Amino acid sequence: MKFSLFDLYLRMQFSEILGQESIKNHLIQTAAEGRIPHAQLFVGPEGSGTLPMAIAYAQYILCANTGNENSNGNASCNLKFQNLVHPDLHFVYPTASAGDSKPVLSSDFITEWRAMLKENMYANLFDWYTALEIGNKQGFIRVNEAQNILKLLSLKAYEGGHKVMIIWMADRMNPDASNKLLKMLEEPPEKTVFILITENEGDIISTIRSRCQVLHFGPIAPEVIAAKLEQKLGFEIHAAMKIAHQAQGNFNRALKLTQSNEEALQFEQWFVQWVRAAFRAKGNASSILELITWSETIAALGRETQKKFLDYCIELFRQALLLNFQTTELVYMEPKIDKFKLENFAPFVHGNNIQDIFTALSEAIYHIERNGNAKMILTDMSIKLTRLIHKK
Repeated sequence: MKFSLFDLYLRMQFSEILGQESIKNHLIQTAAEGRIPHAQLFVGPEGSGTLPMAIAYAQYILCANTGNENSNGNASCNLKFQNLVHPDLHFVYPTASAGDSKPVLSSDFITEWRAMLKENMYANLFDWYTALEIGNKQGFIRVNEAQNILKLLSLKAYEGGHKVMIIWMADRMNPDASNKLLKMLEEPPEKTVFILITENEGDIISTIRSRCQVLHFGPIAPEVIAAKLEQKLGFEIHAAMKIAHQAQGNFNRALKLTQSNEEALQFEQWFVQWVRAAFRAKGNASSILELITWSETIAALGRETQKKFLDYCIELFRQALLLNFQTTELVYMEPKIDKFKLENFAPFVHGNNIQDIFTALSEAIYHIERNGNAKMILTDMSIKLTRLIHKK
């Protein structure tokens, strides 16, 4: 099904942001009363709407909007937000340089950034890395970026009001950038608003967190996601609810589930190949070699794809456990691989091994994120699975 998220979300009306009603009301009320903190930290899981909320809030402040919506203010200002070209709205996000080239800034990729947000305001870090075409590299926010923030914010606002700096995935700041930003938060430039966004609050240094007003976003209710899919994308309500439950409060995931499911099918094939080899590997040397080959295949993927696949594995194991515990109303995954039935697999996932399986997968993600040797990490995890899957 074809759709344009530009039509849905670049008009940043608060009413278009899914859920998070208490946060919307808080931000509108405090802005209307002139009680605007100089630094706020938006914390929420992927697809919960932290970025669209930050942009809508910035628009409310910069365009002097009134009431409960981004209207009744400066019409020219509101128009600039439709294309994210307001001169007093600044973005910082993780970037990666090509080869040995000089350090890059977020502004070098503003065209790609705007294009991604016009397509999907709920995009995640993997979507951004895909847009940047950085392959297996990881993006960071470096100290040169923090120095540029200071330079930008030392200038007067173009339109005489506030300046807003949105730092997306602020947990990707390296230590030097974090320390530089901390100094700015301690002595902020006049009429400047910092909005930091993260999915991992604990990865931001405590001294920065303590200087921000923290707002926690929760997952979006399935009913809210389903209603949006029905109203804007034309889904029948039953199909919309099924997608909404699969998305688990993540609207970005819901949108991907409405599109081609080629990635999910590939993940499913890798998962089935993996667990079948693990079943056969007990006392079977040739199957151990099969697991090593499987590990090499996954290790050859980009780091973000590896992490997405391991997250998929965690969820499929979780679905098998729910089926084993006979909570069928919570089971939504329907594997399509020939001769692989979730109900036949479920008895091998139970209370005596699920925690160890989750731990093995989570540790693999942790070490991959920190540039560990993917082949060694995945091989070690696979050998652990051969023992855990047979545990009684």
